[in-house]
Amino acid sequence: MRKLCSIVLILCGFLSVRGQEFRCTVNINSQKLLTTTQQYGSENDKKVFENMKQAIEDFVNGRRWTTMDFQQQEQIECSFSLILNQRTSATDFAGQLSVQLKRPVYNSTYTTGLLNYLEQGNLTFSFNESQPLDFDLNNFSSVLSSVLGYYCYIMLGMYFDSFSPAGGDAFFQLAQQVVQAVNTATYSGWDSKSSRNRYWFMENHTNSAYAGLRNANYLYHRLGLDLMTRDQAIARQNIIQALENLQQSAKTNPGALSIQQFVDVKIQEIVSIFTPAPADEQQQIYDLVAAISPINTVKVRSFKKK
Repeated sequence: MRKLCSIVLILCGFLSVRGQEFRCTVNINSQKLLTTTQQYGSENDKKVFENMKQAIEDFVNGRRWTTMDFQQQEQIECSFSLILNQRTSATDFAGQLSVQLKRPVYNSTYTTGLLNYLEQGNLTFSFNESQPLDFDLNNFSSVLSSVLGYYCYIMLGMYFDSFSPAGGDAFFQLAQQVVQAVNTATYSGWDSKSSRNRYWFMENHTNSAYAGLRNANYLYHRLGLDLMTRDQAIARQNIIQALENLQQSAKTNPGALSIQQFVDVKIQEIVSIFTPAPADEQQQIYDLVAAISPINTVKVRSFKKK
């Protein structure tokens, strides 16, 4: 009987994770609170941060974000890191949020970064241990749940764009709905006044003016990295084409948040791929990086012809 119960529990555990899209890890860094004299920064409050971490992981990993079924080995690897720097009440916090997203590369054990973004400014939010993180796509529930839901849709959009042309359309539209449901006059980080916030990350993926950015995502990953084990020469040419697409978007939208993020995430990988490449390809990479993201030129300067 005990064996039967164990089998049932194992099966229930398997079924409970089958279907969920994300395998998300969360890190809550509360050291700044614990080393200051803030009223709610004592060692006795550590349990709150552990519960916050668990609540966020449950919110992302336990919710169905699509209508598709994902096997465990297909789950999307991502992480949220939150560095808390202020606590003004038992339930009110502020800190910096960073989001990371990875994608597997075909026929290899290698994973490539799709997103590695640190929000500018503080995320100010409330978290009550006794209340669940509710989320409604069209109705604002809380800052924390809206931010998490927004990034889940952004990550899904970027992930599916990397597998098929414009494959993330539906998810970027859902991210747009989250933005529209937030009162931007009350909560910061959601309006168009700043050039680097959630509004612009969404806008860069829903505005047709950035079609080159989204084409670059597909070309770079599906026709570039995924072909590296089969034909490196063709794969490199497709990566060059991806950067040419990115350059087209950068010409009309210089300094766009998502374009710069693409290069920032990929630059070291690009250097690694093209270090053994022919000199003419290296020169192409140098010229493209210089045109798209001049700040990253120093990282490919060895590719420039003397």
